Amino acid sequence: MVGTGTRHEARGTSPALTPERTPHPVVPCTVSVVIPALNEAEGIGATLVSVARQRPPFEVLVADGGSTDGTPEAVARAMPEARVLRTGRGRAAQMNAGAAEASGEILLFLHADTHLPEGALDAAREALQADGVAGGCFMTRFAGPGAESGWMRLWESPLWMRWWRFAFGDRAPFCTRETFRAIGGFRAQPLFEDLDFVRDLRARGRWVFLPLAVQTSARRYGERGALVQQLRNFSLWTAWNAGVSPERLARFYPTHRPASPEASGEG
Repeated sequence: MVGTGTRHEARGTSPALTPERTPHPVVPCTVSVVIPALNEAEGIGATLVSVARQRPPFEVLVADGGSTDGTPEAVARAMPEARVLRTGRGRAAQMNAGAAEASGEILLFLHADTHLPEGALDAAREALQADGVAGGCFMTRFAGPGAESGWMRLWESPLWMRWWRFAFGDRAPFCTRETFRAIGGFRAQPLFEDLDFVRDLRARGRWVFLPLAVQTSARRYGERGALVQQLRNFSLWTAWNAGVSPERLARFYPTHRPASPEASGEG
């Protein structure tokens, strides 16, 4: 329901869209916001509020991977017009299922613990109007326990944020529905489906980084310690860049997701 409120890399850089660039008139096309969720009842309401504050038209599809904590009910309370899809478990499968049901010209994939900034959907609309742009994402700010760690603030640095190999899924990637279908959606793999998604899109055009920042939960870092979690992530990321298969790397990444806000995204 529309809201009312092969591994080859493309050459070249992916510049950020900045306020200094001449803006295009924003075409008010529908954005389908796809939210993969698993046991996110405690926090998904705030995420939906951040979407509701965007300029319409948009629709919200929550792809629930089998929550046992009342996530679908929490969605219904926070945003009755949102569609809840019962899907198989696995973020790639959930996002593909949501995209298959989407009606918008633009798809934006939002983690259940990530909040959009004001004007995010308009920024995505404008970015995709530029010639040669295949997709993009936002900058990141962390919030919650552990977010004030110096390690976390270092991770937010634009030094890393403007490199596509750090364009993780918690940065709200977006593309047109047509382009999504052309690349076959997210690869069916247990880890780094987000970075392979960016790689596939870059083979078709430019990837842009918007200056607006989404706010994402630092809970995984707060639970395990920022340094420990970052070292774990960096080790896995380095192995992925070296060509180790996501299936093999998934053995070293936590997959247990109890009925609590434990389920957080990669990156």
